[in-house]
Amino acid sequence: MASLGCEKGKKGKTYYIQLSPGEHPRRPRIRLGKVTKRDAAIVLIHIENLIQAKKTGRPYPASTADWLVNVTDSIKERLEVIGLIAKRAVSKRYTVKEWFDAYIMSRPDVKDATRRKWHDVEAKLNSFFNGKYLDEITAQDAKGFRIYLRSTLNLSENTTRKHICISRQIFRAAVLKKLIEENPFAGQSVTVRANPARYFYVTPEIAKQVLDACPDAQWRLIFGLARFGGLRCPSEVLRLKWEDVDFEKEQFTVHASKTEHHADGGIRIVPMFPELKTLFRDAFEKAYVGAIYCIKDYREGANLGPQMRRIIKRAGILPWPKIFQNLRSTRETELFKLTEGNIKAVCEWIGNSPQVAMMHYAQVTEADMQEAARMTVMTEANAIVHNPAHNPAQNLAEHNCMELGLLVDEGYKSLLNRSLCERNKKPAVLCEPQEWAIQD
Repeated sequence: MASLGCEKGKKGKTYYIQLSPGEHPRRPRIRLGKVTKRDAAIVLIHIENLIQAKKTGRPYPASTADWLVNVTDSIKERLEVIGLIAKRAVSKRYTVKEWFDAYIMSRPDVKDATRRKWHDVEAKLNSFFNGKYLDEITAQDAKGFRIYLRSTLNLSENTTRKHICISRQIFRAAVLKKLIEENPFAGQSVTVRANPARYFYVTPEIAKQVLDACPDAQWRLIFGLARFGGLRCPSEVLRLKWEDVDFEKEQFTVHASKTEHHADGGIRIVPMFPELKTLFRDAFEKAYVGAIYCIKDYREGANLGPQMRRIIKRAGILPWPKIFQNLRSTRETELFKLTEGNIKAVCEWIGNSPQVAMMHYAQVTEADMQEAARMTVMTEANAIVHNPAHNPAQNLAEHNCMELGLLVDEGYKSLLNRSLCERNKKPAVLCEPQEWAIQD
């Protein structure tokens, strides 16, 4: 039977448990360190439970199982050495590069474009952390990586946020695999924000110049599908097949690889807008017999940006930021106006949600500003109604009706009457065609 022993030293009394010859031929000791005699006695009970379990093959009590979960690693290791508990599986210690490679290999479900992004982030992380192990990286180190992306690599804020988001995702997987206890990237901002400075509205005039500069029907269709169809380029443009184009119904079916995991499978039907009809027919007439894809010279994943920039320069125009995304953004903004704000229809054609459309696609154009500037009467009336320094009844009549010579119709008077009532919390009545009075 195991026994409890005590030793006196410079640090005071320390306790240990020693096994008997019948329990282990070498009578090993399990040192507990500086603990109370009461705690040492409790440990002795658990040790005896483990010895009995090993002898009889029966499970040890639940209290002993709970104790093993919370006991120190040094005691666990000693119990493993003397054979009272099974040896724990030793988890591999990964460097950042090793873990990224292992994680990417374990995700056959992601697309090649996603893999390329992950490998790009891995290269930057490995360059910054220089072969560090995952469990050596602290939250402060993770913040240092963010600063490195912004200051040393000169990445934009949104690109930096995307890199941090990928890093956080893959480090979270390491936490779930119990390779590390905490995610050093947790808590960092990763939400991508709209950047109006990089918006560009491609007017119909600019679009015509670019179309005229395109070398053939294929490139005119590529540009037209992005500008007038609002398709993602290159993914949706290059996946479009002639069997997806219905000339009779004047519509075509788009297969979006980006949203194919959604309930609709990433499939949407887009009207063949008037600007696209000629481009489709021209490309169809020039296609060889048996052609499958509308764009035959490129496949999904091809980089169309450099050639598109050369075409834009040939048209005498300075290439704008985010060439294809701004073409798509321009079309969605244009369709909002053409459909008088039918957000549901436009978002179904373009293939995004209203929230994404409002945050990242819809633009305020120069024409919008000019149109708003023409609304002088409404602007002046609104300023007077909401300015407590003025007398709403007197100023509205004198300023809008007399000075501007405005003939106020009954609908407009009703609107202003309601505004005045809400402003002054009193009932208002129209006394004369061009005079307002507040009724006491």
